[in-house]
Amino acid sequence: MWFFARDPVRDFPFELIPEPPEGGLPGPWALHRGRKKATGSPVSIFVYDVKPGAEEQTQVAKAAFKRFKTLRHPNILAYIDGLETEKCLHVVTEAVTPLGIYLKARVEAGGLKELEISWGLHQIVKALSFLVNDCSLIHNNVCMAAVFVDRAGEWKLGGLDYMYSAQGNGGGPPRKGIPELEQYDPPELADSSGRVVREKWSADMWRLGCLIWEVFNGPLPRAAALRNPGKIPKTLVPHYCELVGANPKVRPNPARFLQNCRAPGGFMSNRFVETNLFLEEIQIKEPAEKQKFFQELSKSLDAFPEDFCRHKVLPQLLTAFEFGNAGAVVLTPLFKVGKFLSAEEYQQKIIPVVVKMFSSTDRAMRIRLLQQMEQFIQYLDEPTVNTQIFPHVVHGFLDTNPAIREQTVKSMLLLAPKLNEANLNVELMKHFARLQAKDEQGPIRCNTTVCLGKIGSYLSASTRHRVLTSAFSRATRDPFAPSRVAGVLGFAATHNLYSMNDCAQKILPVLCGLTVDPEKSVRDQAFKAIRSFLSKLESVSEDPTQLEEVEKDVHAASSPGMGGAAASWAGWAVTGVSSLTSKLIRSHPTTAPTETNIPQRPTPEGHWETQEEDKDTAEDSSTADRWDDEDWGSLEQEAESVLAQQDDWSTGGQVSRASQVSNSDHKSSKSPESDWSSWEAEGSWEQGWQEPSSQEPPPDGTRLASEYNWGGPESSDKGDPFATLSARPSTQVKAELARKKREERRREMEAKRAERKVAKGPMKLGARKLD
Repeated sequence: MWFFARDPVRDFPFELIPEPPEGGLPGPWALHRGRKKATGSPVSIFVYDVKPGAEEQTQVAKAAFKRFKTLRHPNILAYIDGLETEKCLHVVTEAVTPLGIYLKARVEAGGLKELEISWGLHQIVKALSFLVNDCSLIHNNVCMAAVFVDRAGEWKLGGLDYMYSAQGNGGGPPRKGIPELEQYDPPELADSSGRVVREKWSADMWRLGCLIWEVFNGPLPRAAALRNPGKIPKTLVPHYCELVGANPKVRPNPARFLQNCRAPGGFMSNRFVETNLFLEEIQIKEPAEKQKFFQELSKSLDAFPEDFCRHKVLPQLLTAFEFGNAGAVVLTPLFKVGKFLSAEEYQQKIIPVVVKMFSSTDRAMRIRLLQQMEQFIQYLDEPTVNTQIFPHVVHGFLDTNPAIREQTVKSMLLLAPKLNEANLNVELMKHFARLQAKDEQGPIRCNTTVCLGKIGSYLSASTRHRVLTSAFSRATRDPFAPSRVAGVLGFAATHNLYSMNDCAQKILPVLCGLTVDPEKSVRDQAFKAIRSFLSKLESVSEDPTQLEEVEKDVHAASSPGMGGAAASWAGWAVTGVSSLTSKLIRSHPTTAPTETNIPQRPTPEGHWETQEEDKDTAEDSSTADRWDDEDWGSLEQEAESVLAQQDDWSTGGQVSRASQVSNSDHKSSKSPESDWSSWEAEGSWEQGWQEPSSQEPPPDGTRLASEYNWGGPESSDKGDPFATLSARPSTQVKAELARKKREERRREMEAKRAERKVAKGPMKLGARKLD
C-alpha cells in the first residue's frame, strides 16, 4: 500500500493570483494578491521563501509571523490565516495596497486630499500609541514600506519584523541589515555611549516624522532633508518639528501628539476625522446622537472620498437601519452613497433595504422613500415592484395626511412602466377615480389628473377607452381651476389615443363648454385644444386615407413610446402637464383652495346652475393636517380610521347629491361617463363632482384659484367679461327665490285641477275614471 504525503500549500484555503508581486517592500517579504478558494473574496498574502544561509532573516520573519497572529487592533494590519512550512511562510491579511503605490496612483488620478491624509496619519499614530502605551512594544520600522491602505482608504500599520519589547525582555532591537530601512533610524542610535536620555517612544516618533515628510514630499533622499518641511501643511509643521528634533527627550508621546493635532484649528481637526471617530464608536452612542449624526452626514458626503463612502459609510448605514432603529434619517445619505455603486452592487446592498423600508409603518420613512424614488427606481425589477413595493405604496392613497397622498400620486409616474396588467389597469385606476372624485385637496385632485395624462400611454387599449375621456371630462368640472386646466391638457397630451368619433362627439363638446369658463387660464387652454382637435378632424376630412394613420394608437397595446406622438403634435400640452404639479405644490402645498367663491360650471342649456347649500359650522383652519410635522405617527394606528373613512366615501355627501338631482330633473342630456358601471361606487369615474355641503372660511393667506399664475399669459388690466358670471346670489336671496318658485308651482297646479273639474262636470257614483 502506498501513502502519499499531503501538500500543505495545495490544501491551504487561500491561493495566490498568478501575477508578479507588488513592489515597494524592502525586506524579506513579498506581497501577493490572493483570494479565498471557497468564496473568491480578495485577500493579500505575504510570502517569505526560506533560503539556505539566511537563518537570521528567517528568525525575523518567524517573529513577524507570531506578532501578526497575536496583535489585534483596528489600525494594525488584520491577520486572517497563515501557513508555516520548511520552505516558506504565508501570512494572509485583509486586501491592502502598499502606501507608496497607493499615493502614486492617487497623484495620477488627481491627487490626495489633506482630509484623507489627516485621517491616515491619525490611524498610524493611534496604532503606535496602542503599541507603546498599552503593549510596551517598540515598532522599530515605521516608514512608507510599513504602511498599507485597504479598499476603504484606511491606513494600516504593518512591517512588524523588527518589533521588540520596550521593557528589555527578549534582548534589544534586532539588526535590520537593510540600508533602505536603516536611513529612518534616529541620530541618537549612532551614539553607543548610552548617555543620551530618551523615552521609549522617541525612536518611533522620529520615524513618524520621516513618514510625514515622505507622504507630502516623496521619497526621503537623506536625513538632512528633514530640516526643510517642504509641502507639509502649515498647521502640521509645528508638530512635525517636534518629531524630528535633535533632542529625543522632547519628542511627544503618540497620544499627546494626537491631542495636539486635534486641538481647534489643528491639522486633524476637521469633519472627516470627526465622522470617522463617530463611526468607530457608533455602537455605544445614544439614539439622539445617532439621529443628529445621520442628519448632518449627507452635507459632508460630497467632500469625502468615494472609496470611504462605499466601504465604510455604507456598511454603517445598513447596520444602523437593520439593528439600530435609525429610521428615515438614513435614507438621504444611503441614496447619496448609492450613486457610487455599480448596478450589481446596488441590487445586492441597497434594494433589499429599500424593499424592507416600504413595508414600514413609519410615515416619515414612507414619504422620504416616495420623494427619493427617482434615485432607485431604475434598479427595481418588475416582479419586485408588483409583489413587494406596489402593495405597500397603495396604502398611501388612503392616508389621512395630504402630503403622503400627494407623493403617492407622484410616485405612480415612476412605477407605472413597471406595473403589471392588474395593478395598473384595475387597482391603480380605482384609486385614481376615488382621488379625483372624493379628495378634498384641490392640488391632489389636479395631480391625479396630471399623472393620468402622463401614464395614459401605459394603459391597455380597453382601459384607455373607458377611463381617459371620462376622467378628463370630470376634471373639467372640478371647482378647482388648475384641475380644469389639467383636464384640458390631459385631453391634448393624449390626443393620439382617441378615435375621430370620440374627438368630435365626446371631447369637443366638453372643451367648448370651457370657452366660457370664469378663469381665463382655463379658457386659453380650451381654445388651444379646440383648435388642435379641429385641425386634426379637418385634415382627416380632407383626406380620409389619413384616418388609419391617425388612429393607429387607439387600439394599439400599451407602449411607453406613444407619448412621443403627443409631444410632437401638442408639445404645449405636455409641457403644461409637466409643470403644473410643481406650480401647485409651490404655491399652496397643503390646503386646498376654498371653493366658497368659485363659480359653478355652466349647464348645457347656457345658464349657471344654482343650488341651495346647507350651512355647517366652519372649522378652524388650524386643525387641518400639516404635512411637515415631525411626528407622522404610525400607519397601523390609522388603520381603523382609514377603513371607517373608506366606508364613508360611498355614502358621504349623498344628501347634498340627492338635492342636486331633485333640483335638476330637467337635465336629461347624457354625460360621456354615464355608461360606466364596472367600477365600485366609492371610486367610479362616472360619479359627478359634488358641491360641498358646507362653506368654510378660507384660512389666513389663502388665495383664490383665480389669483394664481399657472403659467398662462400675463393678466391684463382690461376687465374680464366673464367675471360677472361668477356672481352668486346670497343664501337668503336663493331661499326666497326657491320659496317663490314653489308657491307659483302650487298655484299653477291648483288652477289646472280646477279647470279639469269644470270641464268634465260632476262624476256619477260608481263611474270609472278613464283619465
